[in-house]
Amino acid sequence: METRPNAAPARMTGGEALARSLAAARLGPMFGMGGFQLLPFYEAVRALGLTHFLVNDERTGCFAADAWARIANRPGVCDATLGPGATNLATALVEALNAGTPLLAIIGGAHRDHAGRNMTQEARQAEILRPAAKELIRIESIRRVPELVRRALSVATAGRPGPVVLEVPEDVAHGEHTFGPEEFDLPERLTRIPAMRARPDARDVERAAALLARARRPLLLAGGGVHLSQAYAACQRLVEEQAIPLAHTMSGKGAIACTHPLNAGLFGRYARIANDLIAEADLLLVVGCKLGEIATRRYQLLPPEVPVIQLDIVAEEIGRTARCDVALWGDCAAGLEDIAEAARGTRHDRAGWAAQVAPRMAAWREGARERLESAERPIGLGRVIAELNRLMPEDSVLVGDGGFAGHWTALLYETKRAGRHYVADRGLAAIGYGLPGAIGAQLAVGARRRVVALTGDGGFNMTLGELETARRAGTAPVILVVNNAASGYVKALQHAMYGAGSYQSSDLVEMDYAAIARAMGCAGIRVEDPDRVADALRAGLANTDTPTVIDLIVTRDPARMLPAADSRTLRVEKGDRPA
Repeated sequence: METRPNAAPARMTGGEALARSLAAARLGPMFGMGGFQLLPFYEAVRALGLTHFLVNDERTGCFAADAWARIANRPGVCDATLGPGATNLATALVEALNAGTPLLAIIGGAHRDHAGRNMTQEARQAEILRPAAKELIRIESIRRVPELVRRALSVATAGRPGPVVLEVPEDVAHGEHTFGPEEFDLPERLTRIPAMRARPDARDVERAAALLARARRPLLLAGGGVHLSQAYAACQRLVEEQAIPLAHTMSGKGAIACTHPLNAGLFGRYARIANDLIAEADLLLVVGCKLGEIATRRYQLLPPEVPVIQLDIVAEEIGRTARCDVALWGDCAAGLEDIAEAARGTRHDRAGWAAQVAPRMAAWREGARERLESAERPIGLGRVIAELNRLMPEDSVLVGDGGFAGHWTALLYETKRAGRHYVADRGLAAIGYGLPGAIGAQLAVGARRRVVALTGDGGFNMTLGELETARRAGTAPVILVVNNAASGYVKALQHAMYGAGSYQSSDLVEMDYAAIARAMGCAGIRVEDPDRVADALRAGLANTDTPTVIDLIVTRDPARMLPAADSRTLRVEKGDRPA
């Protein structure tokens, strides 16, 4: 932001200085629920004409800011008042921390003259939230408000991005100080991700290129870091020039288009053909991927004898869960570009290896045809996602809630372009992300592009009050509620581990979510016939006036609630290596 010439110093509250700092950063919409401590901030937001949405729960406000930030590649903003407002943020902040989402979470603090004297709603909130954030910054002086907002944005966008909590005591927000206009200037790089790029050491790149030159069956494993780096062009260049198939985690979907002939799909707990390719590969290039439990089938998937090159912006993630032969510390896009340059003209003939992906994928689709085209009633979830693949526009965004909604979409949904066209809350995998995530995503892409969320009935029960927020915000996402009258993932796991009928605290009362949506002023469509799924989706996508809730009556059979066998339920004999 450039300071206006001849602008004079101005006296203002700490809350106004906070709002002016955010205005200078030109950040997007804010989500929160106010209280006395932050009232001067809210008044300044009103006076300055900034965009702020009241939410019905602070956690969902943070989820909405998280989804907005993932799509916009800029820091999201949420706020909460002292005590319960602040502590309600914890789950969503850990999601953002683990997923690498840049967020600024503003919380009100107790008046410093009275702190520790049983102030109303006072809690040890800083101690609670500090481990849930990349950093917690407490503003102890009104005059430092602009400086510490800059610091918070710097931390949120540097390296692997993450959430920063900014605690503003009541007397700081309500007190006054005279600020010069230059104090609100800040570098433009603090308002985007990646804020800065670091290249891996050239010697390490040469070692990686040498390994790649010798490999006949290399495979690239892409994680969510590809999105944080926006490394799409670099990723596609390397896989095409070097004939390297690519597989992705749930968070890495969209590294290249799912429809690309070199995309082998999801790997890990659920997979199409990618796990087989990992078993056959003679080199693994791991890019922006933490190789956690799901991606590695509880750390058993990667063959111990196969060399691994790992590229990550967070040095301590390299080698955390698997052996690493070449460590590349740096930005994903920069590292991939450097590897591509170093490896030019040095590859073996891999045409046969790369050419296997398309026919194997075609064979997988043929094997899955029965589920993807199923006419069963109640509806099979494979049929629902097949219709999404057919009807979703190329520039649309699908939000997958936690639990099985995320696993089904990660396995079966296909993005048609590279980029963040699929959002799953895999940092913490909390259920309840779907609806607020759809609100944030819709605000990020604008009214013209369509956003659809898939959520279970359990997740929707947690957050359906945010339909009111969606209406008030003028957003019109489509919410697909997978209505199986159960906490589906838990019930399916109980079935797999303990047998039919062994269910405890996993059943729900079946609700008519379409009727509830209509009562809240939204469009509501209840679908029990699989042949009506496509028409309902078309109607939802066409409705840009209000949110649309499509209540999908899906299978009640716990044996059919998951997209495949969950590897954690396999009975492993001593000496076996789980597949």
